[in-house]
Amino acid sequence: MGSLLFFAFSWWGILLQGFAIVHFIRRRPDTFWLWIILIGGWLGALVYIAVEVVPDAGLLRQSFKTFPRRKRIGELESAILDNPSAGNYEELADLYLEEGKYARARQCFDKAISARTDSLDPFHRRGIAEIGLGDFAAAVPDLERVVAQDATYDFHRSAALLAHAYANTGQPEKAEALFRQVTQISTSSETYYNYASFLASQGRNAEAREWAQRILAKKPTMPGYLRRRERPWFRKAATLLLRLPRG
Repeated sequence: MGSLLFFAFSWWGILLQGFAIVHFIRRRPDTFWLWIILIGGWLGALVYIAVEVVPDAGLLRQSFKTFPRRKRIGELESAILDNPSAGNYEELADLYLEEGKYARARQCFDKAISARTDSLDPFHRRGIAEIGLGDFAAAVPDLERVVAQDATYDFHRSAALLAHAYANTGQPEKAEALFRQVTQISTSSETYYNYASFLASQGRNAEAREWAQRILAKKPTMPGYLRRRERPWFRKAATLLLRLPRG
């Protein structure tokens, strides 16, 4: 009986460790957690789950929104057959953008935007879709339109993305000027990373390293939930630093 309990308990511990390792690989928290899981056995895995997995439940709830979003996409795709209004196309475009389906999002924004469109949002969001597709040349006029009317739009994200688009369309002087302007106000990791990438492309490695390190410097003082959301940018910044030559 004792051996059976030991066998069941040991398998339970292995499963607990396995779950913790899978979560670690997917979320990429601090590296020391991997050693705690491996060396600490089931107890180390349990500590990791309590500190890292349970707080991630908030992000998990966000992922559940995928299902109603996809249901709404289906409803709008059917509704557009009978009512191809600009409002329906814009809502559908926004949903596609959230899904990361940039080509479909741009197609819907194209249909939502008309000569009478005076709202900045569809131009801003179409610019995001175009950047997602790597079509920076198309993003430039959309984002220029937004920034010309409201330089602070979406907490300065339009201006920051326009600088990024300039950097990728052979306009380094415009990119530099706009990046300098935006980074005086915005602390967005996306903006810092794009600026660091631009500086690296110009051979200004010391400056690129400084801006990439600014992203990582935010990590210790961030609340846990924000730190988890920023992990993709932390990883990108760390990868960029590894590529940059020292000195």
